[in-house]
Amino acid sequence: MRSGAADLALTGAPVWTGDRCSPWTDAVAVRGDRIVALGLEAVREVTGRHTREIHSTGGLVVPGFQDAHIHPPVAGHNRLGVWLNELEGREPYLRHIAQHAADHPDDAWIIGGGWAMEHFPGGTPRKEDLDAIVPDRPVFLMNRDVHGAWVNSRALEVAGMTRATPDPSDGRIERDPDSGEPSGTLHEGAAYSYQDRFLPTPTRADWAAAILESQSYLHSLGITGWQDAWVSPATLDAYTSLAESRALTARVVGALWWDRHRGLEQIPELLTQREGGAAPGFHPTTVKIMVDGVMENHTGALLEPYCDGCGGHTDNVGLTYVEPDLLAAAVTELDRSGFQVHFHAIGDRAVRTTLDAIEAARRANGRGDLRHHVAHVQLVQPEDVPRFRELDVVANCQPYWAQLEPQMDELTLPFLGRDRSERQYPFGDFVRAGVRMAMGSDWSVTTANPLEEMEVAVTRVDPENRDNAPFLPEQAIPLAVALAGFTSGAAHVNHDDDAGTVALGNRADLTVLDRNLFAEGSGPIGDAQVDCTIASGVVVHERPSS
Repeated sequence: MRSGAADLALTGAPVWTGDRCSPWTDAVAVRGDRIVALGLEAVREVTGRHTREIHSTGGLVVPGFQDAHIHPPVAGHNRLGVWLNELEGREPYLRHIAQHAADHPDDAWIIGGGWAMEHFPGGTPRKEDLDAIVPDRPVFLMNRDVHGAWVNSRALEVAGMTRATPDPSDGRIERDPDSGEPSGTLHEGAAYSYQDRFLPTPTRADWAAAILESQSYLHSLGITGWQDAWVSPATLDAYTSLAESRALTARVVGALWWDRHRGLEQIPELLTQREGGAAPGFHPTTVKIMVDGVMENHTGALLEPYCDGCGGHTDNVGLTYVEPDLLAAAVTELDRSGFQVHFHAIGDRAVRTTLDAIEAARRANGRGDLRHHVAHVQLVQPEDVPRFRELDVVANCQPYWAQLEPQMDELTLPFLGRDRSERQYPFGDFVRAGVRMAMGSDWSVTTANPLEEMEVAVTRVDPENRDNAPFLPEQAIPLAVALAGFTSGAAHVNHDDDAGTVALGNRADLTVLDRNLFAEGSGPIGDAQVDCTIASGVVVHERPSS
């Protein structure tokens, strides 16, 4: 570490270091991209004439937030197109779509997303609503959880989808109950294959602009790094170009996409992507495997069938997109090749199948330090909770989902039944079992704001409806644990051992909040604001009013 005056000094606010042995200090100094002093006395010793001092009375300094599961290219693309995430309800959606179409008369397609299933009967919007406002151009809008799409009649015509079109093996075309014609909602593989086959292909410049749009927004939320949970060859190319040009100011891990329609023959291609895509600050060292779907459209994989919503049962146990034997073989080979594996597992059958696959890889290859992790973990059977620790698997939690809200009330609880409903998002059980946790937002599925996410982890209540009853309050976790999930926990998953805590020699990724979250009377966690974000020693965001 070179000598000389610090470039930055953060003073005036307590510093939560994230170090269990020494969790607090009162100042931080930064030189270049490294933390060089802790504590006011030491910081004053390295403060020189040209040191910039950021003094934050009444605030709080924490390690820079990291997000362990997020989708910035898609979110940024939608933000630059039709962005419905911040609207609520069918009519606001339609007004916004109509206005966008009117403002972009030369666009051949209307593309975007962010609608929520809860605002439509059965969670399935219809084509007629879109036909009434955009009759002449195809419309394709992914929903908020990115597991389905809302399309108009023109979009169905482009694909030649009719009542005779069969459902794909990994998805479903929603149909009119009387005519059998496609009604305007495409689920899972039906939406993904449509997207791949018919939508205009974004250029590298398009994807780069989308990533930069998201990066600016994420920096404003105190986020200095993330793991992109769905990196395609096209977005890999965009990330690499941004990293090489130093425009990527966040540290990013890319999870390369496992094609569930193929097998082990794709691994050499993933190795080529890993080797060719790496650049300073961008690390395509992970493979993402989608094991199942989601509860709301009954594609999450369950050990026992879904209920019918009226007290009975169906014969539907959801979908698994990679069969258990292939999953075990794939994980074993990826593990042997040095890949971290990032799993999507929502239902209890998906979680168990995933743990079984990791166990098979452990038997074949022994234990390494690849830090495999299972995202979402919505429904976990009690006997599977301790297996995470036994197998050294990280539970990658999306805490904002652990609340009572319309989608949970209407599309999940009636179809799981009481016993299974009470096993959802078992964060408290993970803590009690000593399971390592990381946290992510899954943005743009829900908010990217780590502070709002943490509030739900701590309270199990929607920050927008704080009078609601808490959802399974015995699964709430302490603030320090939630904060660690978005700092050291996510940094661990991202193999970012130089960050995640405020320590001498660590990379200077720091977030300055406008209040001390731990202080009595500081108000709800989700109401805190980010005053300043520092990534690798560079101030990448400052709130104007601060």
